[in-house]
Amino acid sequence: MLSLQQCRICSIIKMSVYFVREPKGGLYMYFENTNLENLTADQELLVSIMKKHGLECDGGWDYERMTFDKRFDTREGRYYLRVFAYAISGDVGAHDAILTLMKPALGKYYYPHGVEYGDDEVYPAHLVKKCEEILKKVKLELDQFSIEPTNKNNFEPVNAR
Repeated sequence: MLSLQQCRICSIIKMSVYFVREPKGGLYMYFENTNLENLTADQELLVSIMKKHGLECDGGWDYERMTFDKRFDTREGRYYLRVFAYAISGDVGAHDAILTLMKPALGKYYYPHGVEYGDDEVYPAHLVKKCEEILKKVKLELDQFSIEPTNKNNFEPVNAR
């Protein structure tokens, strides 16, 4: 199992993991160097590729965002790999959005509260490695469609219109 300190400096498969404190006091474990961040793709293509790799969007959407989850049940508990996306055009509910990916994260599930990202959370090394392998496969498949990253400074979120 990786401790918080070990995960801060972890590097597996040329990806690294880091933590960011969120306003509500939670802690997200983000995957860095996946080259997924800022990739833009048609919603249906993205849903198809994510589903192929076990990342599904079962209710984790609104008209401007989608969250793709993969559940892992390990002896240490239940964890979720999450890939976040937001619409830069179109409507997620109408299935015609163009989505931009954000940094993937890993969180632990606690009944009845849901997925938590606490300060003292420990992530199993085998799980971190598995998540990185999945993210690498998603990136390789997206590369087959010549999908390029968006310019972070040159986009207009849907809700800004």
